[in-house]
Amino acid sequence: MAEDTGQEKTEEPTAKKLEDSRKKGQIARSRELNTVVMLLTGAVGVMFLGDNIAEGLWHLMESQFSLERATIFNERAVVSHFDNAVTDALMMVAPFLMLMLVAAFVGPIFMGGWSFSAESMSPKLEKLDPIKGLGRIFAVRGLVELAKALLKFILVAGATILLFNYYINDFLGLTGEGLEKAIPHVTGLVMLAFLLLSASLILVVAVDVPFQLWDHKKKLKMTLQEVKDEMKETDGRPEVKSKIRSMQIEMAQGRMMEEVPKADVIVTNPTHYAVALKYDQDGGGAPRVVAKGTELVAAQIRNLGMNAGVTLVAAPPLARALYYSTKLDQEIPGGLYLAVAQVLAYVYQVESAIKLGAEMPTAPTDFEIPEEYAR
Repeated sequence: MAEDTGQEKTEEPTAKKLEDSRKKGQIARSRELNTVVMLLTGAVGVMFLGDNIAEGLWHLMESQFSLERATIFNERAVVSHFDNAVTDALMMVAPFLMLMLVAAFVGPIFMGGWSFSAESMSPKLEKLDPIKGLGRIFAVRGLVELAKALLKFILVAGATILLFNYYINDFLGLTGEGLEKAIPHVTGLVMLAFLLLSASLILVVAVDVPFQLWDHKKKLKMTLQEVKDEMKETDGRPEVKSKIRSMQIEMAQGRMMEEVPKADVIVTNPTHYAVALKYDQDGGGAPRVVAKGTELVAAQIRNLGMNAGVTLVAAPPLARALYYSTKLDQEIPGGLYLAVAQVLAYVYQVESAIKLGAEMPTAPTDFEIPEEYAR
């Protein structure tokens, strides 16, 4: 790529630029989005799974922490007892841990998709440069991070005050409740407060996500010279040129094959060459070559023609002459008018015989091909 020439980066990133940046792990990410997804998932998970986990842990402590005297003085029994307790505890919290693991992957996928890059994980000495570090602090990104931190503090503090004022009577009423009733009551209040506080941070996400997308796009913008250099580099590669040529040939063959069923006749070699002709009687011009090919392409033209009911005429000298003398969608040269007229006359005789149920005509075999077209 070209060196920095002082040009302003006004051009949108090319597909290659976007692909290269993704390989390097440079994709749009929002830590605020990941944090809020984790918090909300955790809050919802605790609300739905918390009772089962708490009840299970309560029974676990009753069953596993009440040991007989003989068990306490038996080292193997104590270790086995401990292993069972840990296993049971992990099984109880496993659904919640799995839920949080899924949330940890879902958050980044929401923005930028899945990407793993070893290059982005490698240490970079430039990140230890204190001058560049100060530059990052006082840059636009640093100011945005400061603004987000203040916004989070204001939102959480404001939501806490509102929740406290709204539920103050519930908290004060806990003193008059029994222990068995107060514990689930306070747990429900805490979980609800946690969920609402986490939801208050959605506003931060609504600000951060558009900024991260804009900032990422801005970083990948290119100068006009960079775009020109990339186009030269890409188009100059032999593999790219070969790919472009193959795509062009494939597209041309696709369009050519679409014209085969519309042809009036297909002149064949009969196996190595095939040329499809179309004659517009009302247009006043000469017959045109709408498709041609050799070997496998010729076989495909013949198969398409037969499936579409196009008449095939075996005329090796004429097929070779048409193939080499006429390009696609061109009218045949004047020297081949007579030979092609013989073929078309035979095609029209075949069509009439089929309609009238008459005897099929004999295909012509003697064609006059001028020497300049003979192959």
